[in-house]
Amino acid sequence: MDFDKTMSFEVERDRNVKAKEILKEVHQALVEKGYNPINQIVGYILSGDPTYITSHNDARNKIRAIERDELLEKMVKNYIGLDEED
Repeated sequence: MDFDKTMSFEVERDRNVKAKEILKEVHQALVEKGYNPINQIVGYILSGDPTYITSHNDARNKIRAIERDELLEKMVKNYIGLDEED
């Protein structure tokens, strides 16, 4: 093991990437089942009711791994151009 190098630890960036990946996977699962993915995701965020999200490809469990307020915060930041990733 090389002790001369400093390791970098980026939890927030990893969480942002994970949230984005999950949202894309959920979006795709909703499309595959014939739902309007934007309407369904908005319905879930506003109500907290996971039945807005299909269980296809485990999408319902995946999206529940992200706190709704965290998801909304990331979406607003992205919308106004304050997201740090990419």
